[in-house]
Amino acid sequence: MLKSFKRLVNPTAKTKRDEEALISSIKQHPLPQHIAIITDGNGRWARKRGLPRTAGHAAGMMRIREIIRSADEIGLPVLTFYSFSTENWKRPRKEVEYLMRLPIEFLKSDLKELIERNVKVQMLGDKQQTPQETYAALLEFEKQTAQNTGLILNFAINYGSRGEIIHAVQQMIQDAKNNQIDADMIDESLFSQYLLTKGLPDPDMVIRTSGEVRVSNFLLWQIAYSELWFTDALWPDFTSYMLFEAIQEFQSRTRRYGAVT
Repeated sequence: MLKSFKRLVNPTAKTKRDEEALISSIKQHPLPQHIAIITDGNGRWARKRGLPRTAGHAAGMMRIREIIRSADEIGLPVLTFYSFSTENWKRPRKEVEYLMRLPIEFLKSDLKELIERNVKVQMLGDKQQTPQETYAALLEFEKQTAQNTGLILNFAINYGSRGEIIHAVQQMIQDAKNNQIDADMIDESLFSQYLLTKGLPDPDMVIRTSGEVRVSNFLLWQIAYSELWFTDALWPDFTSYMLFEAIQEFQSRTRRYGAVT
């Protein structure tokens, strides 16, 4: 059980040879089908350097770019980033405005590469409450990559799991009123079809950076049996090598799903 709360303290720099050896090792075993990452610590990273919080978010976006490339190169099927929660609207207005501009900048700088890599981009979250320009950029990502068949890349933006579950229940009630479903049909499989992750495998592993040890209203239904991996590294310091280390540990764990072995 304690392994679920592993932390990396002051991780040392790794060489390209180290990384290649680790990639070779993890490719000898089944990869997780879906990794979800809570990208925490951008603000603290900036504060430690005497920089504005927005600088931390800019550095965090660069790290997202690196991790996407690494996940694609090893053949990970699904990758989800928890980028902006429904609670994050409580942050200072200028910071929120900056965060809402990042998808627009990402569209300009990275869409071409994502298409070339055959990556399919999707948004998980309340699109209706997202600023119009941000919403338009996310829709353009989805439209331009809809036919891609490689890595599925999810950005959880304006996302909260409790709200997602409540919305799913409301939709089921409405469908029941319309005689599209009845009580006898309701099971875990049907309920999952009403969630934003419909059609996706549940995360096999959840990674959280920055030393915080909680899931923060993230995919609560979907991560019921996910392996948890925590690191003290702030998100802008989270490297591809750390991602590969997390995958290697995932491969070493025995997943019992409540059974006795």
